Amino acid sequence: MAVINQVITDNYALYNSDSCEVLPTLPDKSIHLSIYSPPFAVDGPRGGGGCLYHYSSSERDLSNCRSYDEFFEHYEFIVKEIARLTLPGRITAVHCCDVPMDGANICGYADFPGRIIQLHQKHGFHYLPRIVIPKEPLQVRNRTMTKALAHRQICDDSTQTNMAAADYLIPFRKHGTNPIPVTHPNGLLSYAGFGEPPEELLKYRDMVGDQKQNRYSHWIWRRYASSVWEDIRGNGWETRKAEGIRGNGVLPYEAGKEEDDERHMHPLQLDVIERACVLWSNPGETVLTPFMGVGSEVYGAVACGRRGVGIELKQAYYRQAVRNVPLALDESHKAEEATLF
Repeated sequence: MAVINQVITDNYALYNSDSCEVLPTLPDKSIHLSIYSPPFAVDGPRGGGGCLYHYSSSERDLSNCRSYDEFFEHYEFIVKEIARLTLPGRITAVHCCDVPMDGANICGYADFPGRIIQLHQKHGFHYLPRIVIPKEPLQVRNRTMTKALAHRQICDDSTQTNMAAADYLIPFRKHGTNPIPVTHPNGLLSYAGFGEPPEELLKYRDMVGDQKQNRYSHWIWRRYASSVWEDIRGNGWETRKAEGIRGNGVLPYEAGKEEDDERHMHPLQLDVIERACVLWSNPGETVLTPFMGVGSEVYGAVACGRRGVGIELKQAYYRQAVRNVPLALDESHKAEEATLF
């Protein structure tokens, strides 16, 4: 499968193709950070795709693997390539969740993140503590229409209820010594989230000198270093929306959907991507996503002053990414030079 289409600029490269063919063409140790959501495989007799996570009809799509094990056989090729491309000591971050077994007839959940962790450890990555991104239960119920999250189920038989399963961002560090430290000589200057720092800390935003005394940066760091990122816009917990494209927490995606798409497509939240870029890469470095979707990770990288490389198999998603990503160049927020609330 050749590259169907591509857009290459000084700030980003977008490819409409199969990652399994594009990744091998990239140079060794050329990626400083990767962040992405792989297709979510459904465990059980109906195989890797199931009814909840169908992305396209292409036989190249991981969501169409015939079994859970075949999914990981296919996905392993991606992980091996990312290991080759990633600089020593640098991070690849995988966004995932526990997945229902046997599609709609849920008899339990599979530890999808656990299999992802094992696969990365096999290929020379060190597992770092996973970050929990909680979901608002009513939003999940309205999006998936699962009976297990309906309040009525509490009344009828609460043993048949579920929790709103959290998302996880799992960072892995490639073995070896990082040759280019990611530094923040003036602390963390930009906060990605829906909380607001106490007013008395704002005077520290432009502080120079001993950053141990920078209480504003410390306030941000305490949130980023938490194992639970409960202040991410786009998960339904925020009480007010931000202005502009970030108002909903995710990029526009409805135009990228097709009639036979899965029921609850939801791009990775921009706050998550920004935090990853700021924590694990320097301005000007290259951020990769092998499953680009509508362009969220590339957009986030470019908005943070990094270079983005994205690969997407599905043409409808790619076309939406081509519309979305250039908007990052218009963001007033660049790297860590502005504060967004």
